[in-house]
Amino acid sequence: MKKILLIEDDAAIRRALNDDFTHEGYEVDFAVNGEDGLKKGQNLDIDIILLDLMLPGIDGLEICKELRRKDIGTPIIMLTAKSQDWDKVIGLELGADDYVTKPFSPHELRSRVKAVLRRTGKALKSESGHTIQRGPFFLNSMKHECTMENAPLLLTQIEFNLMELFLSRPGIVLNRDEILDYVWGENVVVTSRTVDTHIGNLRRKIGDNPDDPKWIFSVRNLGYKWIG
Repeated sequence: MKKILLIEDDAAIRRALNDDFTHEGYEVDFAVNGEDGLKKGQNLDIDIILLDLMLPGIDGLEICKELRRKDIGTPIIMLTAKSQDWDKVIGLELGADDYVTKPFSPHELRSRVKAVLRRTGKALKSESGHTIQRGPFFLNSMKHECTMENAPLLLTQIEFNLMELFLSRPGIVLNRDEILDYVWGENVVVTSRTVDTHIGNLRRKIGDNPDDPKWIFSVRNLGYKWIG
């Protein structure tokens, strides 16, 4: 049974989503303010977080930022108002996986949740189906593990998907649209800057200097390729 954490201060929305997702076979936990949401969001048993941006105390963007800073890779879908377009962009750059604009239909949100869970749980497209090794890196998509010189890399889901893409297609120039479609999915609207931000975060975690790259090479006006 998949477990959802809903961080939302509106009681009516909580009741409606609890009824809907429970009926669909999910287990639902709640947080009604930012402090409680940040605490519960660090529970590694959570499969996905539905995060309202406007919360008492710590707001949703800060929760997203802090969870990613703590290397919590649980997928996050932001619940936003129509007036929060800029916050959507910032949230995706901070590590959110998708967003849904209020008011939304239960069917739309269920579809987004299923899509994110499919995307974050997909098997690696490699010869073995589930694992790949290149140089000091080993990635197992089924176990959601990635190591460098046998030491675990603490990656967010987006960073893990980036590593999966790069390791499975070495030497191939990947443009930003291809990266966006693979990592975020075709129905998520994010900017090229978002791609660059997450690749920058990944570079720092694997010790790759963009001025003298050993692994991820920037191809001017095109995109990126794995050169290790």
